[in-house]
Amino acid sequence: MRSNHWLLLPSSKQQKLIGISLLLLFIANYSYGHTINYSLEKAPTEHVVLFYLKLGFSHILPQGLDHILFVIGLCLLSNKVKVILWQATAFTLAHSITLALSMKSIIVAPSAVVEPIIALSILFVAIENMLLTELKPWRILLVFLFGLIHGMGFASSLNEIGLPRNQFALSILSFNIGVELGQISIILAVFALLVVPFGKKKYYRKRLVYPISIAIAVTALYWTIERVFFV
Repeated sequence: MRSNHWLLLPSSKQQKLIGISLLLLFIANYSYGHTINYSLEKAPTEHVVLFYLKLGFSHILPQGLDHILFVIGLCLLSNKVKVILWQATAFTLAHSITLALSMKSIIVAPSAVVEPIIALSILFVAIENMLLTELKPWRILLVFLFGLIHGMGFASSLNEIGLPRNQFALSILSFNIGVELGQISIILAVFALLVVPFGKKKYYRKRLVYPISIAIAVTALYWTIERVFFV
C-alpha cells in the first residue's frame, strides 16, 4: 500500500524534486544562447504555442517509435492509470530539464552516447516488466533518470529548428505539453486496448505482458547494437 501511495501522490521528496526541476528550468531560461528560430521571433504568441505544441506531439506520435515503445513498456507493470500518468509526468519533468539546459548549451552530450542509452532504457523497462510482478517505488526514480537522458535526445532534434529568443520558456513549455499529450494518448490507447479488457485476466501476463515486453526488448537491443556500432 505504501508503494502505491508513494506513486499516486506527490510526497515531500517528489515535491522537492519538482522544486529543483523548476529552479533548473528558470536558470536555463536566463543562461547562454541557443539555436534561434528567427521566423517565429515576431510571430503572435498563439502561433508560437501552437507550433511547438504540435511539434512536441508529433515528436511522439507518429515520429517517436522508440518513445512509443518506452511508454508502452511503462504501462505493462500496473493496471492503475494514475500510477502510469505519474510516471509519464516524472518523465516529462525530467526531459524538460535536460532539454532546456541542452538548448542553452549548459550541458552537452553527443548523440553517439545519448541514443544508445535511450535504447538501453527501453530495454531495461521491458526486462523489468518480465522479472517483476508489481511496480516498485524505485521505478518512478528510474523513469525520472531515463527522462533526463531522453531530454538530451529531444534537444538534438529541436536544436535543428531552434527557438525564438524572446519566447524561449514558452516554446519549451509548449513543446513539453505536446510531448505529454502524446504520451497520454499512448497510455489511454494501451489501457483501452489491453489493460481494461484483459488486465484482470489470469493469462494477462503470460499471453500479453511477456510477448509484448519480449518484442520491445528485442527491438531495443537491436537499436542499442545499431546505435553503438553502425551509426
